[in-house]
Amino acid sequence: MRIPTLVTDRLILRPFAPEDLGQLVVLHAEASFWWYPLRGPMTAEQTAGFLVRTMERYESDGFGIEAVIDRLSGAVIGWAGLAVPHFLPEVLPAVEVGWRLAGTHRGRGLATEAGQAAVDWGFTEGGLARIVSIYEPENVASGKVMAHLGFEPVLTTTDPDRGFGLVVTELTLERWEARRRRQE
Repeated sequence: MRIPTLVTDRLILRPFAPEDLGQLVVLHAEASFWWYPLRGPMTAEQTAGFLVRTMERYESDGFGIEAVIDRLSGAVIGWAGLAVPHFLPEVLPAVEVGWRLAGTHRGRGLATEAGQAAVDWGFTEGGLARIVSIYEPENVASGKVMAHLGFEPVLTTTDPDRGFGLVVTELTLERWEARRRRQE
């Protein structure tokens, strides 16, 4: 499956490329960017590994998170999109929608905009019947974005590697279609 480039009013979501590493290192060095689940920043080396794994998963999984580009500035301001949540085997098989944005770009509806674009593509072009989204209960902002997108809690569990509580939410194709009909 080809990883899409998605364009919204304010954003471009496109597959990561090796030349994104510099901007990604800056983003990942921001402690709040990775607060959930790491409780701190990633090093440059960790970020380089993250980028390699992300691009490899485009091929192996057919899905993968994408660079989020601010349309006005052209800067990488985070990442978002669809990916297989390998870290939580109990929900597999599944595709998850997720997002992370630089602190200066939070609170403006950009996570919702990026998440909606990814979900819409997943249901219209990606052939998905169900999408999950996973968050730590303390991450209230992400939980609100999920609820705004129509996701509903289906499971409370624990991150097998870190021991944190997790809430798994879900949106089915049927519920997504019903929401779209109501919004028309």
